[in-house]
Amino acid sequence: MKTTLSIIKADIGSIGGHIKPSEKLFETVKSYVEKKGKGLFIDSYVGYTGDDIAILTTHKRGPLDSKIHKLCFDAFMTGTKVAKSQGLYGAGQDLLVEAFSGNVRGMGPQVAEMEIEERPAEPFLMFAADKTEPGVYNLPLYLSFCDPFHCGGLLLSPVLKKGFKFVIMDVAYTKADRIIELVTPEETYDIAALLRDTGRFVVESIWSRATGEQVASVSTTRLHNIAGKYTGKDDPVMLIRSQKDFPATGEILSPYTIAHYAAGDCRGSHNVAVMPVKKNSSISFFDGPVVVSALAFSMQNGILTEPADCFDHPYWDYVREKSAKKTEEMRKQGFVGPAMLPMTELEYTGVMETLKVLEQRFKTRAK
Repeated sequence: MKTTLSIIKADIGSIGGHIKPSEKLFETVKSYVEKKGKGLFIDSYVGYTGDDIAILTTHKRGPLDSKIHKLCFDAFMTGTKVAKSQGLYGAGQDLLVEAFSGNVRGMGPQVAEMEIEERPAEPFLMFAADKTEPGVYNLPLYLSFCDPFHCGGLLLSPVLKKGFKFVIMDVAYTKADRIIELVTPEETYDIAALLRDTGRFVVESIWSRATGEQVASVSTTRLHNIAGKYTGKDDPVMLIRSQKDFPATGEILSPYTIAHYAAGDCRGSHNVAVMPVKKNSSISFFDGPVVVSALAFSMQNGILTEPADCFDHPYWDYVREKSAKKTEEMRKQGFVGPAMLPMTELEYTGVMETLKVLEQRFKTRAK
């Protein structure tokens, strides 16, 4: 029997703005999942990154299962009631509809799932980002699966050397899921050409060409494409299997030492450096910066170990300091140039109303 890994995550309320969920809110969601999920899933883990709560479950029901998705949706709805009772900011923010309809895709919460045949040892990583867009994982995934500077296994492992299939989604296309499949190493440059545009082309999944197994799954929903207005950044989650026929855990984590720039931060409108943070970390600087957590699990027959916090190590303190310096330098430039996102990314914000008014005041000067 195959095992399904499912992450469903949502922002349903936060203390003092966009800092972190309250303890009562977090415990309400966690308790709901534990009580109502008995007999439905095999195991679960509930945590938060910034103001987003993520629910990880293992089960035998396959991706997009209505009962698993409804469990998580109902847990978030129950938590939203607590958030409203406490006056938390953004209560129910990511729940764009109140009536559940089959699964939560397109309803606001972020979803990453994959169905796998368990190996005797099944290590995997759960990533959760806050204050950023789905494309925040584009560069790390490219470096981990395409670049031997970060993944020595591409040279050392005959299996990894056969390459990977990238499924990439055009998230700007809203009528349906518009995807393309490209393979490494032959089409590595084509993959790079797409992934550089993190606001439009996003990795949805990665598959081993040697074994046909799925290696990675990324949530790709863009909230403003669903809601038709700015409702907060997308804050994506990701699952990646590691070791043996896949990149090693260290090869998956290595790209985060760069503290690469990504869209997000305050009002979701700035470019700042990604900061790797410890589990259950809050948000602070300028409603940011962009943060990402990484928890490693091992699993047997769907039973999870406790998480190992990948970014809770002295080395990552150095990276966090580098990220803070890069972010501060960019934010010193305020709203000008690359410090703030281009107008194409701000079309769901209030600045567009200002531009409409100013457009009427422009005059054509005679030569």
